[in-house]
Amino acid sequence: MESARVAVIGAGDMGHGIAELFAVNGFEVTLMDKFPQALEKARGRVSASLARLVERGKITKAQEAAALSAMKYSGDMASAVAGAAIVVEAVPESQELKKAVFKELDALAPRDAILASNTSNIKISELASATSRPGRVVGMHFFNPPMSMKLVEVIPGEKTDPSVVQEVVRVCEKIGRTPVRVVRDSPGFIVNRINAADTLFFCLLLDRGVASPAEVDTYARGQGLPMGPYELLDFVGIDVGADSLAYFSGALSPEYGKGETFSRMAKAGQLGKKTGRGFYDWSSGRAAIPKAEPTDKISIMDIFALEINESVKLIEEGVASPEDIERGVVLGMNRPFGPITVAKDLSNAEVKAKLEELASKFGCSIFAPARSISEGKMRDAIEGRLSPREEAKVAQPEAQVSKPQGGGDEVRLERLPGGVARIVVNRPRLNLINGRVLDRLDAIVAELAADQAVRAVVVTGEGPVFSAGADFSQFFSSSAAFMDFARKGARIMRRLSELPKITIAVLKGHVLGGGLELALSCDVRVATEDVEMGFTELSRGLAPVWSGSHTLPRLLGVSQASFMILTSEKIKGKRAYEIGLVNRLVSTGDPDEFAVKYATELASSQAPVAVKVAKTLLRNGTDVPMDDGLEMEALAAGLLFATEDLKEGISAFLGKRKPEFKGK
Repeated sequence: MESARVAVIGAGDMGHGIAELFAVNGFEVTLMDKFPQALEKARGRVSASLARLVERGKITKAQEAAALSAMKYSGDMASAVAGAAIVVEAVPESQELKKAVFKELDALAPRDAILASNTSNIKISELASATSRPGRVVGMHFFNPPMSMKLVEVIPGEKTDPSVVQEVVRVCEKIGRTPVRVVRDSPGFIVNRINAADTLFFCLLLDRGVASPAEVDTYARGQGLPMGPYELLDFVGIDVGADSLAYFSGALSPEYGKGETFSRMAKAGQLGKKTGRGFYDWSSGRAAIPKAEPTDKISIMDIFALEINESVKLIEEGVASPEDIERGVVLGMNRPFGPITVAKDLSNAEVKAKLEELASKFGCSIFAPARSISEGKMRDAIEGRLSPREEAKVAQPEAQVSKPQGGGDEVRLERLPGGVARIVVNRPRLNLINGRVLDRLDAIVAELAADQAVRAVVVTGEGPVFSAGADFSQFFSSSAAFMDFARKGARIMRRLSELPKITIAVLKGHVLGGGLELALSCDVRVATEDVEMGFTELSRGLAPVWSGSHTLPRLLGVSQASFMILTSEKIKGKRAYEIGLVNRLVSTGDPDEFAVKYATELASSQAPVAVKVAKTLLRNGTDVPMDDGLEMEALAAGLLFATEDLKEGISAFLGKRKPEFKGK
């Protein structure tokens, strides 16, 4: 942006957090609110938040001072937006109020300014209609609290200029947030559209007396959720849930208006934490949840089915792609996985049956199966294989396809000069290995196996960490599904070990569990002295299942392998080098640069056919009697004698020159 000036309109919970986020990331910010007490409260909250960031080591004192200096507070709209390149509206969620604000902004803000709304539900086109410049109006939906939550939904109105969307995406990235693009303007966008079905479900549970809030919340916490749905509604505000359902009942379907409990409580002033009482008593500052047995009247499958159903509707309507829906829910709802991941592990019939059951039980068409699910095409929808007519709905320009945070695929293949390739696990911070990583690894290994130009392969992780192991936060529907995940990982590690190239693993940061098994599947391991590695599975109730219990004893012997696996003890690079787990230590400099240089040397000095044969002998020789192993070596010698590389190797040796192997 030519100007780094930002104006935020509305100094409430969201507004002051958005303003602080911009200020911390180098923008000059004016926070505007017509109520002086709101501005004063926001000033104190921003100062306290920045101080906490300093205490936690997130920012320095100098950054704190710079952010405070960048923040200005104003009660006057005209002066607040003067010279601003982007204005973010963050007033309460009222369509009338927001349209009034946009009308005023249209009159006062610079003509080239971007007018963005932090609305969580309202169509951007509706707000843009209050201005004479709908092409400059866009949705920029932050999540609460803005300083912590990484997601920003970027939503174009019907007339928004694509360049404005691109600019807002760049701004989101500059302030350290992950932009997820909504392709088509629709009420609730992605996350809140999916959440609306959940909200209606939990309202109808109370309307019908199915279970008490405490019983449902006890069940939810038993499923690993930090808060149950009613405690969360109390925390956010029951009026927020009631207003959301009211808006959707007018904007999407009257069915959203069927719930009564939330609106009745909101009218009675029982809003939750903000008023001291909602479903629970908050007088102590925390929810006083009465002890209750977990209900057996609902199941986690109820929620999964509803969220999958809404996701499929969004895909059918062309609102968002499956990938962006998944990313939006994971980041916006703070989930380990989203509805697309869950749907991939369930059958169409399972989801359809559950939705039909819920629709019948509550008499609510919102819960009825989406068209694709009714027609048995759920997997086509979630994997982007809709019919040509449906694909046309969700088509989007290449420039608007969202990329995973960090850029590129979760596993990146790089071809470097000198016959070297690099496989990079790209899931910072810890580069955890999930099903998608395994699938991509498998595809890359197959691709490299057929590539005669590549002679050495470096396997590493993006950033300072190799891999801290398997990502067990992903969804597994059954023990059979978890077993298949284990089997897939083990087979892929085996295929990597059989790759007919020299493979070098770069051990840095953390190399734990499945990450260490990935490293053990390589031929050579180089490591930093301070790397921390080990098998920690037993301390979590698991065991090494990606070949670790097989490869480690072969490498170190049963005694040393037993100690590492059975104690979950972590060791440093120096100790790993001493026991033979690591082949090279990198004391100074970049270990990735060292590995690439080493790989380049090996690629030029080791004969490719001989490498392939030697790896086969090493892999199979220890599993056969010695006489059979010796016979295998003799056969290998006869095979290699006929190669051009052998003749070149001997000629180069006698001629005291470097060989030029052709792999023939």
